[in-house]
Parts: sequence; structure tokens; C-alpha cells
Amino acid sequence: MAHLEPQAHHSQTFRRTTRLFLKFVLGTGSIGRLKANSAVEHGNSGNLIKNTRANATVHVVIVASAFGAETIRRDGHAVWAEVAAKAGAAGFEVRRELFSYKAQSQPASLYELGQRIRAAGIWPVYSTPATLFDDTGALDESAMEQTLDEAAALDARIVKFQLGGSENAGTATDSATLARLIAGIRNSKAQVVVENGQLKAGGTIDAFSTLFEALETRSHTLSMTFDTGNWRWAQQDPLEAARRLTKYVGYVHCKAVQGEGGRRFATAPATDDAHFAALLAHLPADVPRGIEFPFDQNNLAADAARYVKQLASA
Repeated sequence: MAHLEPQAHHSQTFRRTTRLFLKFVLGTGSIGRLKANSAVEHGNSGNLIKNTRANATVHVVIVASAFGAETIRRDGHAVWAEVAAKAGAAGFEVRRELFSYKAQSQPASLYELGQRIRAAGIWPVYSTPATLFDDTGALDESAMEQTLDEAAALDARIVKFQLGGSENAGTATDSATLARLIAGIRNSKAQVVVENGQLKAGGTIDAFSTLFEALETRSHTLSMTFDTGNWRWAQQDPLEAARRLTKYVGYVHCKAVQGEGGRRFATAPATDDAHFAALLAHLPADVPRGIEFPFDQNNLAADAARYVKQLASA
């Protein structure tokens, strides 16, 4: 989903502090030598009969914002990660823009948060409002490095960027840029994904197709977060996007959309939503699915459990 808060400018001080912290706590001075993420598997209890394309359990992630932005800012992520675990989720997506003060994005705080999430029996996903490419289409290496350092401190399994880029020109795909991108993410223990946002810049099918086609001849680990609803804001056809981009998808953000124009809003897909079912039919069945629609504020825990079960069996 598109983020509204600007990404703070990356500094040499942050990078140096992060690496010193990681070296002290995790016994390494770089992301590339971090211990591998532990494969914490947490099966969902939902009825999986509907999912005929895969025999394995579908891993459902609850995005923190599903509990409400103000709820997360008030209580912190860790409290609601525990609720997500009790609801049957396999993972919990931490949203950088929902930190209520700067210290929460520092290495020590991220490390503690990651430990609390894993202690609940689930694994963390890290989402940033940072774009991988700036508004000229150039690779934003400082934002990339800062975000990967933060994800490493959290011990995230997945780290999610917005794609970004220029509305007209998309993203740079020249050989030198792709080489820097691949080198930058190569040592990340978290799976690096880029998401389609709600703006034309970073939200068109062509922008993703052009980038991933340029990467096809190279060895790389970048994949895509396919947001089922954001295509509507960017005036793109979600089904066409699913058909063209499915082989690049490593994570799915699930939501339906109601309303028109600037009055659109995210909502839960109905059990008989044929459009949403068609999207899932085109997308990989073996990648995590994130809940990114709001739960009932009067019954958050029960609503979370209901939708984890529903999405696992869709």
C-alpha cells in the first residue's frame, strides 16, 4: 500500500551505528554475514480444501495497519504481533511509518521488536515507505542500504520497498544500475520485494514488467509484492497485472477496493468475490498472503482470526 510519510535521509552515522550494533548483538559486522533467518513455521488452522493448487499450508501475514494506524502508534507493534500470532497468522508486517517516535527505528529497538515477534511463534516482515528508485528513476542506494540494515536488525524474513521511479520513464534498467541493485541486495537474509503503489510512479504494470524483464538474464533475488487493490488507484487492470507479472511475485497483499477516484478505500474481500478469487487463481499459491484491510475496531482479535482462516483457504 502507498505510504504517506517521507523517508528520512540516510546518513553515514546511521550505517556505522547499525553495523556496530549488529556486530555486538549478532556477532557480525555486515548484513552478508548475519545468521540465516530461522525457519519458524506456524501452521494456520483454516480449512484448506478450497486451495486446490497447493497441498501446503498457505502462510498468512497480518499487516500491522489492519489493526488501525492509531492503535499501533499507541500500543506499539509487539502487542499486536502477539494478537496476530494467537489469530493463527504465520507472520506480522511491521510498518516503519507507524513508529510513533524515531528511536523505534534504531537498531536496538528493532532487534528487541524482532525478538518479541519471534518469541510469539511468528516471523517479522519489514515494510518501509522508502522507494527503491527515486522520482527521476535512479536507484536510491542510500535508502536501500538503510532499509536493509533496519530489516537485518529486526531479523525480518521479508523486506518490502515501494518501487518508486518516474511516472513517465519508470526505473533505470541500464547495466550499471542493475549491477548496483543486485550487489546491494545480494547479501540480505530477508527476501527483498518491491510493491506496486497507488500512484502512476511505481504503480503501473509496465514499470514492473520492464524492470523484471531487464533482470531476467541476471542472477538476482528481487521479487514483487503484488497488492491486489493498489492497481485500482493507479488505474491499472489487476487481472492483466496478475497475468503478466505472476512469475515475479514473492508476496501478495490482499484487499478489495470500494469507491471511485480519490474516494476509494480498502476493504475485506467477500467470500463470494469472483474478481478477488480470479486474482488469486493467477498468482502463486505458495507465497505468503498479507492481510492489508482494516479489521473491525470493536472486535479486532476475533476479526483477525476469522480473516486469517478465510485467506488461508481462499
